[in-house]
Amino acid sequence: MPVDFTAIDFETANSHPSSACSVGLVRVRDGAVVERANWLIRPPASHAEFQPFNVRIHGITPAMVENEREWGEQLQELGAFIGGDIAVAHNAGFDMGVIRGACAETVTPIPRLRYLCSVQVSRKTYELPSHRLPLAAEAAGFGEFSHHDALADAEACAAIVIDASRRHGASDVPALAKLIGLRIQQLKAIPLKL
Repeated sequence: MPVDFTAIDFETANSHPSSACSVGLVRVRDGAVVERANWLIRPPASHAEFQPFNVRIHGITPAMVENEREWGEQLQELGAFIGGDIAVAHNAGFDMGVIRGACAETVTPIPRLRYLCSVQVSRKTYELPSHRLPLAAEAAGFGEFSHHDALADAEACAAIVIDASRRHGASDVPALAKLIGLRIQQLKAIPLKL
């Protein structure tokens, strides 16, 4: 099996995980980026406040998302892009928490995803003082990028896993995880509160 996966990154309006306001997706086939997608998301009304801290980080404002699709309206497209791939995210707990939180808040079924955290991959691959995305991406040979732009962050994440697979001689993402002592995690559906 080749090194195929989809890297994903979310930006949020505030500290609540359901407040996704942007997503970036990068499809990798045979260890190379073959497709990119990104779009804005209107957070649910209950968590739609844009905190100044978050706006300073990613530059997305309430006006930019007011006419965008809400979580439930874009989830099918997000799932279709990922397909059966393993999803990879830098600090995957955050990004999978966004999916869980947004699905719970909008009473939308949680997609069953397998995922791997590129922070953990970085820790097993590079000797760095910090495994923050810019440093890990630089170690992977990925040049400067617009950190906190969801698409740019997803591309940087993809570069880390591509480089780690090459360095460790992994034929695919499950083999990479096994070689470096990690497990592919599973995002599981939870019962909806109706």
